[in-house]
Amino acid sequence: MFEAVGRCLRKYFVVSGRASRAEFWWWQLFLLLALGGILVLAYLGDRAAPHGALGMAYLVLQLGSVVPQITVTTRRLHDIGRSGWWQLIGLVPAVGPLVMLWWMVKPGESWTNRFGNNPLGPQDEAFVAAE
Repeated sequence: MFEAVGRCLRKYFVVSGRASRAEFWWWQLFLLLALGGILVLAYLGDRAAPHGALGMAYLVLQLGSVVPQITVTTRRLHDIGRSGWWQLIGLVPAVGPLVMLWWMVKPGESWTNRFGNNPLGPQDEAFVAAE
């Protein structure tokens, strides 16, 4: 988990290349746990002043994760052979988020595509042919 999160943070502004499903989903889990943990601490610790230090930490983490969220999603779309601009389909009500979810759980292309090499490394030809 920490390796995938570290990879996302090292590639903070990098939209080129590809990201595996694991890299994308570990990043999502990290954000969910970090933001959820801050909210729980804020609720348990200071119900009277929700905009205190923990509220500020939540805001900083939320804003600080916007760029890596966009870049890891772009690289994940590259892994399935799509342009990063396709993440705008998520703005279409009802259908857009479902399409994005499908693309994010879909296996990446096992060959080198126009966005780069397979992030999982070279695949066995017999295995690829069997898929």
